[in-house]
Amino acid sequence: MSVHDIPDSRTGTGAGTGTGTGTGSPGVPGDPEVFAAEWEEWHRDKDARLASKHGFLAVTGLHWLSPAPQSFPGVPGTWSTGPEGVVVELDDETEFVVDGEAVRKRHAFGVIPERGGIDAVWGDTVIEVAKRGGHDIVRPRHPAHPLLVAFTGTPAYAPDPRWVFTGRYEAFDEPRPTTVGASVEGLQHVYDAPGRVVFHLDGQELSLTAFNGQAPGSLTVLFTDATSGVTTYAANRQLGVAAPGPDGTVVLDFNRATNLPCAYTDFATCPLPPAENRLPVAIEAGEKIPHERGPVS
Repeated sequence: MSVHDIPDSRTGTGAGTGTGTGTGSPGVPGDPEVFAAEWEEWHRDKDARLASKHGFLAVTGLHWLSPAPQSFPGVPGTWSTGPEGVVVELDDETEFVVDGEAVRKRHAFGVIPERGGIDAVWGDTVIEVAKRGGHDIVRPRHPAHPLLVAFTGTPAYAPDPRWVFTGRYEAFDEPRPTTVGASVEGLQHVYDAPGRVVFHLDGQELSLTAFNGQAPGSLTVLFTDATSGVTTYAANRQLGVAAPGPDGTVVLDFNRATNLPCAYTDFATCPLPPAENRLPVAIEAGEKIPHERGPVS
């Protein structure tokens, strides 16, 4: 298991919403009560996954590895990295479980690919060993972390059908490597952008560069808008988009715009939106600034 920094938002909007006509105008759900109930169920599920035993709210530190062996709070052993990958040296009393196998003394995790990760289980703690922005990191996940224990849910705008749009997907001739910043100063991420999505809001044509989603054919867009830093998290939000139809039609349901992990904790390395995804309008839909956003203890 590895938790990516663009998590699965599971936002695909399908036949159950009754959205849109492919014109680029707001979609019209068939039944407002069903629309609201589906959104409530989706949001509860999203928060439940965020607050899972070893989810991002359980992360207690973000540690950057170097060739020199280092020890970290809440993490057994001494850790280092080099051309052959990440290595941990454990004392005689400590045991990890990695891929179902017990590990003692010295363990080589090998070279971890970008955005990849390996989990080492230590009692009720999961130690994520990963690579982000070309750097090897260690992130312990403790289920008793106060940020997780105190979590009461993510505030959000009430679901409103006016924020459901149909638009079109325009594929690029070739996927475009796109470099974006990160919530960690000095870090960069590179993603292949297969195309963009175009929609209309109040007579204005808007577009968003899209990255590949986790489900085959699906898309993810990272964006900010005029609510960012006011009612919604300043750095970014994300929106999952189901695979385009045969004619390129897509559904954008901004009621399902979600925070990334960096909205809750400073121990995430989330990507920032491409510059062209800074919308000049206020998207008063989706998740708001979390209650937890503040100093991390």
